[in-house]
Order: sequence, then C-alpha cells, then structure tokens
Amino acid sequence: MRTPKKNKRKGLSLREHEEHVVSILAALLQHVTGTTRTRILSKFEENDFEKVERLAELHFKYLEKVRKLDKAKGGGEGEDEDPDEFYLKRLDVGLFTLQLVDYIILEVCIASTRVKERLDKIFGLRKANTDDIKSIAKEWAENLGDENREWKERQVENIEFLVERF
Repeated sequence: MRTPKKNKRKGLSLREHEEHVVSILAALLQHVTGTTRTRILSKFEENDFEKVERLAELHFKYLEKVRKLDKAKGGGEGEDEDPDEFYLKRLDVGLFTLQLVDYIILEVCIASTRVKERLDKIFGLRKANTDDIKSIAKEWAENLGDENREWKERQVENIEFLVERF
C-alpha cells in the first residue's frame, strides 16, 4: 500500500495513486467472497499489521484535509454557498478517498478482532476517536447516487450493518 516513487508512478499524482489503490481495495471487499476474501483480509494482519497502520495514516491525512476545508467554511468563507457545491468541494479535497479508507477499515475490523484492537491502539496513541470513521461512513451512505435504487439500498444497508458492528 506504499505509494511508489514519483518516477515509477507514470503520470499519476500521489493523491490519484492513493485514490486508485483505495478504490480497488474497497471494490474487492465489496464484491469478493469465500477464500479470496479471506486471503485479502489476512493481508491486513501480515508484517505486524503494516497495512492497518497505513490505513490509519491515510485516514488521518484525508480527515485533516476535509476538516481544514470545513473550518474554512465555518470561518466565513463561502457561507452563502450551495450545500451540494460544498459537498463536491469536500469530495475533491479528499472526502471520497477518506470515505473509501473508512469503508475498508470497517470491513477489515469487522472481519478480525485483532485488526480492530490494533486500530484502537493506533487511534489511542493519536488521541483520536474511532467515531469519526462511523460518521464518515454514515455520511457516505446518505450521499450515494440515485441512479440505481436497488444498488443504493443494498449499499446503505451494508454500510449501516458495518457501522453497527464496529
């Protein structure tokens, strides 16, 4: 999950690369079952939970970016801005990646109590609250697209289930 050096990324920025990797992982966790899913989930426990630590690192990185934008709005900039426009700005600044990272965290923590314990330890060291993960996931569920109603209902149900069990 480490980002390759600039000369090996070939046209992608660091942020784009992280977004692509996180999107792929989230899609795998959503659509893969059986032994393949078990193998993916076991990767998060390897090498002293290094991938869990990387997920936490990405969570804090993108949470900080989103909070900076939220504080800027609270500070008087763009108060008359359309809520949808502001949500799109938040997505652009890193909310989308944060939502996917938090979704992966939920999936992996539900699957393994050892991963959940390690994540709690990481958050404890940073004096952070895991409730942020729940609120980001809930916000994501509320703002899923309307194109396919059946798909949206399944996704919202899945996210609510994960948040409940977390």
